[in-house]
Amino acid sequence: MELKIDDLNQNPKLGSSDRPNSYIGRSVPRERAKKLLEGKGNYVDDIALPRMVHLNFIRSPFAHAKIISINISKAKNVSGVYEIFTIKDIEKVCTPWNGVLGHLGEMRSPTQFPLAKDFVRWQGEPVAVVVAKNRAIAEDASELVEIDYQEIDAQLDMETALSENTQIIHKELGNNLFWTRTVDQGNINDAFKNAYKVVETTLDFARHTGVTLESRGIIADWNSSEEKMTVYHNGQAPHMMQSIIAKHLQISEGLVRIISCDVGGSFGIKVHVYPDEMVAVAVSKIMNRPVKYIADRLESYSTDIHSRCHKIYGKLGVDDKGKIIAFEVDDLSGIGPYSVYPRTSAIETNQVLNLSAASYVVPNYKAKGTVVFQNKTPMCQYRAVGHPIAVAITEALVDKAASECNIDRFEFRKNNLIPDNAYPTKTPSGVPLEDLSHHACIEKLKKLMNIDELERYKKESLINGRYKGFSIINMVEVTNPSPLFYGVGGAPISSQDGASIRLEGSGAVHVSSSITEQGQGTEAIMQQIAADQLGVNINTVRVSLGDTDTTPYGGGTWASRGAGIGGEAVLKASRQLKNNILKIAAVIMQTKENDLDVRDDNVVRKDGGKGMSLKELAQTVYYRGHELPPGTNPELITTSSFLIEGIPFVFTNSAMGCLVDVDIDTGLIKIEKFWAVEDCGTQINPKLVEEQIKGGVVQGIGGALYEENIYDEYGNLVNGNMADYLVPMAYEMPDIIVDHVVTNSGRSILGAKGAGEAGTGGAPAAIMNAVNDALKVKNVEVTSQPITPEKILIALGKI
Repeated sequence: MELKIDDLNQNPKLGSSDRPNSYIGRSVPRERAKKLLEGKGNYVDDIALPRMVHLNFIRSPFAHAKIISINISKAKNVSGVYEIFTIKDIEKVCTPWNGVLGHLGEMRSPTQFPLAKDFVRWQGEPVAVVVAKNRAIAEDASELVEIDYQEIDAQLDMETALSENTQIIHKELGNNLFWTRTVDQGNINDAFKNAYKVVETTLDFARHTGVTLESRGIIADWNSSEEKMTVYHNGQAPHMMQSIIAKHLQISEGLVRIISCDVGGSFGIKVHVYPDEMVAVAVSKIMNRPVKYIADRLESYSTDIHSRCHKIYGKLGVDDKGKIIAFEVDDLSGIGPYSVYPRTSAIETNQVLNLSAASYVVPNYKAKGTVVFQNKTPMCQYRAVGHPIAVAITEALVDKAASECNIDRFEFRKNNLIPDNAYPTKTPSGVPLEDLSHHACIEKLKKLMNIDELERYKKESLINGRYKGFSIINMVEVTNPSPLFYGVGGAPISSQDGASIRLEGSGAVHVSSSITEQGQGTEAIMQQIAADQLGVNINTVRVSLGDTDTTPYGGGTWASRGAGIGGEAVLKASRQLKNNILKIAAVIMQTKENDLDVRDDNVVRKDGGKGMSLKELAQTVYYRGHELPPGTNPELITTSSFLIEGIPFVFTNSAMGCLVDVDIDTGLIKIEKFWAVEDCGTQINPKLVEEQIKGGVVQGIGGALYEENIYDEYGNLVNGNMADYLVPMAYEMPDIIVDHVVTNSGRSILGAKGAGEAGTGGAPAAIMNAVNDALKVKNVEVTSQPITPEKILIALGKI
């Protein structure tokens, strides 16, 4: 069923039936959008501080080399250049780091320094930094820095990374293995031996990155008199960065302030520690003045984390009734020369192992993951971590099994999906699942798509020489992670979020949340929750985010946790404040708390008697407290926190479909329509949910059809620009139809799950299956993403 406002009013968790105008479940326009559309956003690069200097990094032109010498003498004489630093300068104030977690078995990653030390291990690794009056001068001076390298053979191919005679990137490790894990549930060998049918496939996924509108940026401002570091940073997790900068720059954590202003997109790439950003902070401390660094687009392509570099083999076995009895995957991933700090570069592979076949009942399951080092840009978590790989291999095998058994694709899935009444249960890998609705979603998807009509359309098109195909896929999405995700492994990443809320003397309400705004509408949903729970007009509420000096401690924005964790903290704090308001009002109005409510910025008597405005109440408390009886304790500010307990994640589930046209003469693929049915629990703002799902689908289309970081045989990134690195354009986008099933999360009052990553996680599988459905009459298939025209023509034997 689709979420309706009336449904929420009947939910005792969320509100009372005498409040028909709930803001939860309403598509309220977000105020921030107007500001941004008018060009009034305040981004890191908009900030100019007195005495501020600018950085330009000299980066390695080689994928692998030894640094013989660095000569900075000519560059230092350029007018407007203040300093040039190498690692021998920076390591005096900034300690190195190691990207490992303690709870996932042995991870072998070497120490990483802010600037390259002795060796460079990817093209683009920072080697030295020029500090100048402006960026242009710094860039000009950089060309005068003379660095002598001794080039070393680069290890680029992840499939040969563990071969006997391969180049070892870190000699002290003895080989190029970073991490491996195996999940083994049931008896996989016997299950395959007894299977009626067995299908298998191998899929390749090219590495790509999150092309944000605003590139990474940072301003660091060291105040030596206070020994305080203020950092303006367009990241996703201010308190994480506060902890890390304090640790590695040897500053008291309370004296590190991180301010996250407006952020022009993040998609997970801005939640990691980058060497160049740590250098900026170190330079500020050394020079005792503000320092700005803004990555240009080439730097973004070569230094922003990459993702999705995987080759995965999968095998599925069924019995004679079409029931899945065995599922096995073997995933290989190459992560660059270092594991990224502090989240590590193991999580994407770990998610592949956890989430493959996660929508289905599978009694026997085995998954192996191997993660190796390469001389390419470091790889780490990016939107929908691991989901595209896990969903694509699962749904490709499910389609193959259905075909092999001569069972309709939809019916095969219905026969094997976890029943909607089976929860709580676990994924085949053993991860707990709660409150999902695979069957309800796929039934709604079938009606939306009108599959009988699509089959007719395919046949008619084929008669006219057009090759159409469609798909149906199912998936689960990781959202709202608990301490069992990162904190248990020792990473300084908070799994809880906090909210403070106060009634001001004017009667206005101010909410401060540890969740950050990246363009996804966080500010709007916090505003809606507070207004709804307090009973005030939404325009009465203002929201502050992204400042470690003024917001409660929390994890920030990542893993689709804003509404489910941050929103729940706002809800709890709002309820506490409302209770306090009613207690004070009952004293002033000489009545009982239960006889009062807050509506439209007023405390009202439920019997219709005279009430008072929140402004009157606040001014009585703040200005005329002597009028209140002793012991009233009139608190008009409350703080609350929330975290998920008892399970690793709260899961969302989706069913998706895609209709494509494949031109067999040119290899061009056109997506004609895309459908998504999402169960993300309570929708606070349905329009924002729809935008998140559609945006996620578009990003998934990019990975499926266009995006790839291409390297030559020497490890040079050859398409680090917007002309050669392809992203989806507006005119290439299909109609995206979004609908919902609502199963509230039982882990919170609000009942919200996440919705930000399902489209990105599911679209690549839906597109690949649809393309292969179109090519089925030619008895060929594609197994590599992005699915380029060249790959289509190769599959068809035309080139």
